[in-house]
Amino acid sequence: MKIRKKFGFNHFSRAIAFLIALVSFAAPSVFAQTTTGTIRGTVTGSNGAPIPSAQIVARNVTTGVTRNALSNDAGGYTLVGLVPGTYDVNVRRIGSAPQTRTIVVQIGATQVQDFSLVAQAAQLETQVVTAATGKETRTSESATNVTQAQISKLPTPSRNFLDLAQLAPGVTVTEDRVNGQFRTVSAGGQAPSSVNLFVDGTSFKNDLTQGGIVGQDASRGNPFPRNAVDQYRVIAQNFKAEYQKATSAVITATTKSGGNVWSGNALVGYQNASMVALDSFQRKDNNAGNFIRPKYNRTLSALSIGGPIVKDKIHIFGSYEGNIQNRANRVNIPAPGDARYPTGFPALDSVNLAQYNGNFTSPFKESLWFGKLSDEISDKQSAELTFSNRHETDVRDFGGNNALLTANNVHNYNTAVQLKHSFFTGPWLNEALLSYTHFHRGFNPATPGTAHRVFVLPTACCFEIGSGRSTQEYIQKGPAFRDDITYTGFQLAGEHVIKGGFSLDFPTYDINKDNDGTPVFTYAQTQDTGNGNQTYNFASPFRLQYGTGNPFLKTSNKQFGTYLQDDWTPIKQLTLNVGIRWDYETNMLNTDHVTDPNGADTLRRYASNLLVPLDLNRYIATGNNRHTFKKAFQPRLGFSYSVDQAGRTTVFGGWGVYYDRIPFDVAVDEVQKITHPTFFTQFAPRGVAPANGQVAWNDSYLTASRATLDAFSRATGVPELWVYDNQYKIPRSTQWSVGVRQLLPAGVSASLSYNNQRSKDLFTQGLANVRLNADGSCCFGFGPPAFLWNQHGYANIIYSSNDAQTWYSAVSATLDRAYSRPSLDAFGWGAGLAFNIASRWLQGIDNQGDTFAFPNTSSIPKHPSNDEKYRLVGNWIADIPNLWGIQWSGLATFGGKQRVDVGCTRFCPGFQAGGYTIPGTFPYQSIDMRLRKDFPRFGRSATAVGLTLDVFNALNHDNLGCYDTGVTNAALAHVATFGNA
Repeated sequence: MKIRKKFGFNHFSRAIAFLIALVSFAAPSVFAQTTTGTIRGTVTGSNGAPIPSAQIVARNVTTGVTRNALSNDAGGYTLVGLVPGTYDVNVRRIGSAPQTRTIVVQIGATQVQDFSLVAQAAQLETQVVTAATGKETRTSESATNVTQAQISKLPTPSRNFLDLAQLAPGVTVTEDRVNGQFRTVSAGGQAPSSVNLFVDGTSFKNDLTQGGIVGQDASRGNPFPRNAVDQYRVIAQNFKAEYQKATSAVITATTKSGGNVWSGNALVGYQNASMVALDSFQRKDNNAGNFIRPKYNRTLSALSIGGPIVKDKIHIFGSYEGNIQNRANRVNIPAPGDARYPTGFPALDSVNLAQYNGNFTSPFKESLWFGKLSDEISDKQSAELTFSNRHETDVRDFGGNNALLTANNVHNYNTAVQLKHSFFTGPWLNEALLSYTHFHRGFNPATPGTAHRVFVLPTACCFEIGSGRSTQEYIQKGPAFRDDITYTGFQLAGEHVIKGGFSLDFPTYDINKDNDGTPVFTYAQTQDTGNGNQTYNFASPFRLQYGTGNPFLKTSNKQFGTYLQDDWTPIKQLTLNVGIRWDYETNMLNTDHVTDPNGADTLRRYASNLLVPLDLNRYIATGNNRHTFKKAFQPRLGFSYSVDQAGRTTVFGGWGVYYDRIPFDVAVDEVQKITHPTFFTQFAPRGVAPANGQVAWNDSYLTASRATLDAFSRATGVPELWVYDNQYKIPRSTQWSVGVRQLLPAGVSASLSYNNQRSKDLFTQGLANVRLNADGSCCFGFGPPAFLWNQHGYANIIYSSNDAQTWYSAVSATLDRAYSRPSLDAFGWGAGLAFNIASRWLQGIDNQGDTFAFPNTSSIPKHPSNDEKYRLVGNWIADIPNLWGIQWSGLATFGGKQRVDVGCTRFCPGFQAGGYTIPGTFPYQSIDMRLRKDFPRFGRSATAVGLTLDVFNALNHDNLGCYDTGVTNAALAHVATFGNA
């Protein structure tokens, strides 16, 4: 159980508020098409006849900005490109009584609002109707909207706004563990890299490495300040043609804007070790007299302010969030007297591994900034300028078996600047977006200059001391332009909303990938380096792994996408969505690559001996025979049909093809195996004459000096050869779904759907010179020995393929009631449930998110993935005036039927028969709760103070992971009792 206290101030209707002048910019505007909402409907008379030329005016309650439309001959109207928020919509026509309705517009959603006007001789007072907008039903997408109430009131430990993406069925978010090192989102049984995030229309897709969203594959931080996000939409299935670079799910967020009243917020949250319960391992250690509770503290802070420069015209908004963490990592390397420590090895004793043990701080600091400035230029056009920045540092990658010396400095420096212009006249809307992004993610040894040593003990693996192994710096930067045009005036056999557009991105990639730049020496008691088992007794290493050469690579890419879609309503109750998209990149996979001549010669000489046959015309690159992928045509279809005239029951469904991209990092590896190879040098035991493929050990080799090791490794070591298919494909998925939505009394909505995703052409890497033995054990190789060493100039031959596939089928159900509170003295509440039961299968790969399939894709048959079969997520917000005005909110997650493989050999070659399901209906359980009390305002001041208490994993349930599935583990004798998933 984890507890955090927060202190805050409240200004008007904002949660936790305090006015602070920030140097920042903000404003409302018509956002890019991916971050707006729509109101449409029909205007009729009391007799049901359509009323043409009725004037519809939608006024944003917060900013005062208005949008206008006229009803057509059929009485229909459409207001597109609306900034999400609350609108007063007024409808008037000469000879009819005007009518005003309050409507809440959500991001990406369409609200159907029909008006029936009563005829009268003269216009009298406007009839006002307050309509609490219910959940959207008229969409073919499988989508979930995360509201501002949920973002501001639901508890999450790290204030990562993406934590709430799990409110969408089938979407999983990695939890905020104390020792967590990444925060990713995944969906549809696919890897996190298949997801894309849009903020105000700009893509935050990671082009370079895994993880999907920039920075999240190697960070415990947040991609964007939570207090700057107004709301977002999670589309888990069947998103429209305007979205790109995703095959599983899309998340599109819109940011806050300043209004006509100055308002802001400030909060501080604090948590320390005394607020965190001991886990199961710490409770066991707590029995010992020398147990020390690991040090830990986290401070979260947030500020925001927004308001008018010119009322109804120019507004600003700015925000800041800080995240400071200090976590003690425990280094616990075996020492003499420990059952894991082998005796009788004086050389190992002399290293004195115990000197590295202890609890050491892992500091993390993150600052997030956001600003927005907008101008409602005229009643036909608007513009906005936004800026966001993320600055993050982290010292980590040590603890457990790794000494503090092995720590890395990990950092994220991300900046995005956007300029948007919107023009609307009559049925036309044009949205143009010019942006520049600079995403920088990397790490380097925190204590450089010391050789890295790995000790493989007979009873445990492995214990490491010395500097971090590698330095990596990835910079993805460049301008982008996007233009979207919407036309609502076309009528042919019904009404049409036609959208089309294109995007142009010009990214450059600056990469420093100094892998194994710190020499790695590996020690063991005995080891086979190709000449049978030999005795080393830790007196000298048996292998040196060292990378040398030019680690830098700079290149550029051009990305083009275009789409056209039509939302056609042939009759009032039926909407058809028809669209197509095409994407193209000039340099996704290093188009002008040339295979190393020595490597090409080796392939030609020994092609018939390779255990995985390779077509050399496809795998030897000449610089002009690797063609770009031009077949990324993506048709997308959808429908929604309202069974009843009131639209309370809606049947929906869709089908579509979706393409993602291959992270450029894999292309870097192919190049760097030539320009910056990692060499493997095998040593003979100390004092033993070197055998074939070995070098005599000399103590002078144990150094981090490049002057010593560069020439030595090139003279004695063997590199790897990496070759990629010149006729590569890019990851693709086919999705289809069908379901029903039902509006229930009391503002409750329900849905039930079947969702299906089939992904194929996943990019994988494997060994062409190694395969499994007939019994499935490791390994049979081309050249002795079977793994990591042969006699043909290369340690291994790594090749690419597109043979991996995934299968995902799920049934999803939701119940939802949007949070509302009539007044401060009334009871207010909102709640939701999302249940997903799914079947996930893989072929050609074991671990999604890791492109390497050991030993290759052909060795891994179709098998279930190690994932939960079902998951239930609930959320609630309740205002209880009779309980001292306390607000109680919470987020509960229950996961069940997780399957674990058993029988995995050391290198986990392929799926192993057997396995077991973790016992218990819901082996994963986490209930997070928040209690908030706002204190009375001071006199006539609009500022109030609030106190918040967050409790995480309130029931203190042990959520275990990292299961030991080795065949020698006696604890797995009960596998048959658990059965197979």
